[in-house]
Parts: sequence; C-alpha cells; structure tokens
Amino acid sequence: MQRDGKYIYCIIATEYDINLGPIGVGGRGDLVTTIGFDGLCMVVSDHPLSRFVVNPENMLAHQKVIEAVMKEFRSVLPIRFGTIAATPDEIRNLLNRRYSEFKELLRQFENKVELNVRGIWKNMGVIYKEIDKEHIELQNIRAEIDKLDDKERKNQKITEAGNIVEHVLIEKKEAQAEKIIEAFRKSIFEYKHNRISRDAMFMNTAFLVNSGREVEFDNIMTDLGQKYQDDCDFVYTFPLPIFNFIDLKIFPEKWEQ
Repeated sequence: MQRDGKYIYCIIATEYDINLGPIGVGGRGDLVTTIGFDGLCMVVSDHPLSRFVVNPENMLAHQKVIEAVMKEFRSVLPIRFGTIAATPDEIRNLLNRRYSEFKELLRQFENKVELNVRGIWKNMGVIYKEIDKEHIELQNIRAEIDKLDDKERKNQKITEAGNIVEHVLIEKKEAQAEKIIEAFRKSIFEYKHNRISRDAMFMNTAFLVNSGREVEFDNIMTDLGQKYQDDCDFVYTFPLPIFNFIDLKIFPEKWEQ
C-alpha cells in the first residue's frame, strides 16, 4: 500500500491551524493545512512518499499555495520545491530544533515579497547594428572576412567576430539592465539577476520589496514602458514568494537529528 508523507510549502508564525482547501501538489485534491510547534507552523498537504513528479503543474501548484498563504500572513518563508517529511512528528521535531533560526528569518523578512522584471529587446537587428557601429575592431574583422579566400582563415575570423559580438552583447545587456534597476533603486532592499534564456532578453531580475506597494511599482513600470516603448518590452510580476532571497534547505535524513 502506498504511504503518504507531508509535502511542505512554507513556514509561517501562527497559533492557529489553517485550511486552504483541496489545492495540494499532485492533483489529488489534498487539503492544504498546517502542522505547528509553539507558534511556528509548516504549511503542508498529504503526498505519496515514494512517488514525486517534477513537472510544471506541480511547480505551479507549489507556488500557488504559497501565494495563497501570502494573502493571509505578512511573513512567509518558502520551502524548496519537492520537500516531503515522512510524519507530522518529523516536522514538529524540525521546528523545535531550528526554532530560533526560523523565528529570526520570519522577523527579517516580515512584510517582504519579491518582484520580478524581465526586459526584452524588440528588434535584435537594431542591437547588432549598434554593436557593429560602436566597435571599430569588429568592423575591421568583418572587412577582413570579406577579403579572405582561405576557408580555414575565414572561419577563424568569423569565430573571432562571433566571440566579440557575444562579449559586447553581454556588456550591452548589463548596461541596459542597470538603467532599469536605477528606476527601482530607491524602492527596493536588494536585487538578484537570474538566468537569461535568449539573446533578446537583457534582464531577468528579482527585487526584494515591501508588500502592499502595488501602485508605486505599477507607476514605475508604466514610466519605463513609456520611456522605452520603441525599444523594449517588459514582463512584470508582483507580488511573488521570496524564492530568490531565501533558500531554506531541509534534508530528509536530518529530520530527527
């Protein structure tokens, strides 16, 4: 018979049990509830111990549960996706052992949420033309390529030009991202750059901010959209769990230690 454990979403401080309904990871309609110790709780749902599927649906469900908790609590510590305890007692033991650590983190991140901004250039042809125009060395290499008949030498120069473009493109992305960050600088605590998935994306940045400031950040994004309307598109998401600014690692083999 398949045995269920407790899938963990986040940590909150409350003396009361909560029930967020049948929205648990796994698509079985498991209730999302809490298991607590002395005013600290982990938000959990039942989940098979021996079968965990990593897919976009489960990852989204994990985040949606945390976002639902954020609507009710001012301080929420997200737990890494895919963390499962065998029993409720394991959770209580962990809360007991790391009580001071979790309480301090809850205090530190009270009323904090994450904001994410992705910036994408509309026309990469324009960007590459700017790179060519701004770098004499690249212009010289391209002119040399046009004159070369030796295939091996020509390929070497093409590779050399490609490396220069790649390096300059990175610098150009950093400079563009810095302009956007500057617009937020007075309103944020810190920021972190995440992986960029394609050439046209010049930033994918998470900001740590106070919650409840939707209007302020909407206004900033509106101003940026108008300022760069001919050059850039922005994807703006707020508020989010603070995944980029806290990384709570819980190792199953150490639950009882």
